[in-house]
Amino acid sequence: MIVPEGSTPALTARTRVVEPVASLLPLLDPRAPLVFMRRGEGVAGLGEALRLTFRGPDRIAQAAETWRRIAAAATEHDPVGKSGSGLIAFGAFTFDESSSYESVLIVPRTIVGRRDGVTWITDVTVAGEDTPAPQPAPSPLGAEFRLSLQPGEVGPELYRDLVARAVERIRSGELRKVVLARDLVGHLPEGGALRRVLTGLALGQTSNRTFAVDGHIGSSPETLVRVNHGKVSGRVLAGSIARGADAESDQSAALRLATSTKDLDEHRYAVQSVLDALAPHARAGISASEIPFTLKLPNLWHLATNIEGTLSDVSSALDLAAALHPTAAVAGTPTAKAMELIRELEPLDRGRYGGPVGWGDADGDGKWAVSLRSAEGTPGGDIRAFAGGGILAASDPDVELAETKLKFRPIVEAFA
Repeated sequence: MIVPEGSTPALTARTRVVEPVASLLPLLDPRAPLVFMRRGEGVAGLGEALRLTFRGPDRIAQAAETWRRIAAAATEHDPVGKSGSGLIAFGAFTFDESSSYESVLIVPRTIVGRRDGVTWITDVTVAGEDTPAPQPAPSPLGAEFRLSLQPGEVGPELYRDLVARAVERIRSGELRKVVLARDLVGHLPEGGALRRVLTGLALGQTSNRTFAVDGHIGSSPETLVRVNHGKVSGRVLAGSIARGADAESDQSAALRLATSTKDLDEHRYAVQSVLDALAPHARAGISASEIPFTLKLPNLWHLATNIEGTLSDVSSALDLAAALHPTAAVAGTPTAKAMELIRELEPLDRGRYGGPVGWGDADGDGKWAVSLRSAEGTPGGDIRAFAGGGILAASDPDVELAETKLKFRPIVEAFA
């Protein structure tokens, strides 16, 4: 159901505990997978009870207000009481307000969740509609396939040039950091299923949040914001280096990253942008460690900082996502100047890459990741994957290109 602007459909969500399922992925719709999970736990959706679309500079804030109105009018029966049980909406939002892609909230007809050893199903009905809810049942993931992604609108040579031009602008004092992205493209073979790609991402990136919303898929290591009963948290990632080939070189790489002035500056900008955005909503204080830690992922190290606090207002997780996006980690510093330069230099439309992706519930709690290690898929089978890096005054075009190759690896390997 597509909701006309200003209307408030009456939803009823009934949740029940069911027999445990081994995995959420075989339950997904092969044509339109809908999931947000980590280490086998999370939520998956089937069918669409509601589909809400948004565009423009206030798209995330409008989504938050619309969802608040719809959730307030809904009826819930949720004896499970777990994070993600009851009425929820999945969402994926564009990086840029001028993107040709839609930002969406999707309320499934059927939600399946797994957490802490408990599996549940939530059935969502819309008043006045008799469409039966799809019944979750596992099915084969589909035939194996190999897809080699190729350079898209921003190939290696153009990316080097864009980095060099950005460095000139930074050194002139116009801004301190800008994040530039490039793309790879491909086309799914006949019968190729995104569920198999999601399986590869979930197995290969176990510490990340694997997601699929409206054809946008990926596995992100970065939590934009999480709200749970008034507690707010997030994880900022900025600054990275390739993993070493053995234990000694790997630890050496982590040490180089932890002591790199360029990467520490990049990380500091990203952390400060998050603290500044959250401060008005958590006046009792937001805490972040003074020194970032090195986060080990399968193919690289990241500088990371965890941020925690207690909300002092009634902001929902989606309200906070609107306040936070875009952070310095995905745009630059100062943010407005960085966005201007991205629009000037990049010839591509990032779609939902770099935007918030996740879910929110009827109480305002939810989990939103930054869409990284991700790709856009169209109904016709076209695939466009994205990767980017933070450019500072000391950036070298060849080094930045190599960093994007590392960041592409999870999504490239999942398709291959």
